[in-house]
Amino acid sequence: MHFVLALEGDLEVRTGRARARAPGILTAPDLSHALDASGRDVLLVFIDPESDVGTALAQVLVEPVRLIDDATRRALIAADPMALMLGGGDGWAREAIARLGVAAPAPRPPVHPRVRRVLRVLRGASSETDVSLDALAAIAGLSTSRLMHAFTESVGIPLRPYLAWLRLQRAAGEIVQGAPLSSAAAAAGFSDAAHMSRTFRRMLGMAPSMLQPPRSS
Repeated sequence: MHFVLALEGDLEVRTGRARARAPGILTAPDLSHALDASGRDVLLVFIDPESDVGTALAQVLVEPVRLIDDATRRALIAADPMALMLGGGDGWAREAIARLGVAAPAPRPPVHPRVRRVLRVLRGASSETDVSLDALAAIAGLSTSRLMHAFTESVGIPLRPYLAWLRLQRAAGEIVQGAPLSSAAAAAGFSDAAHMSRTFRRMLGMAPSMLQPPRSS
């Protein structure tokens, strides 16, 4: 799901032959669409549809695109984007859910201690770390099926999409710091730059090259 909010003015969204303008939009997952935000800065938040937040937001998507009004946009763009990436995303998502008139997900139980062990390994993992399901189950001391259940229950998103988002985040961090695409792909654990590019397009709808910093003249 894409949450796109213009910091000022409106943006235009196109789906097939349909067009609409609004201060912001929320799109359904796997929706082919185009955005025109020419000359405007935007806040862009990606939400996994399998997460608790994604499940809640699905309730407001009667149509493939939900237009966001100005009052909601103003409340949500007040967030510091860096804070969203450093732990503030959950609070922002809950405010978005409330402003769209959806009941917030129930509070999650404390993180299972075996899942916490896996999370520590994943956050410190390098591209050489074995993060296969069998390897992570061995780290947790749980069966693979029990780990997958405990992970979803503790984190609010299944293990496999969590790993995919983590890899994507690492690659994006490398790219915005100026790493070549091939180096960013290797650092994040992709088989090659082409694999990374396909994943970016599938999950974010954009090419990784769009994150490269502009070259100084």
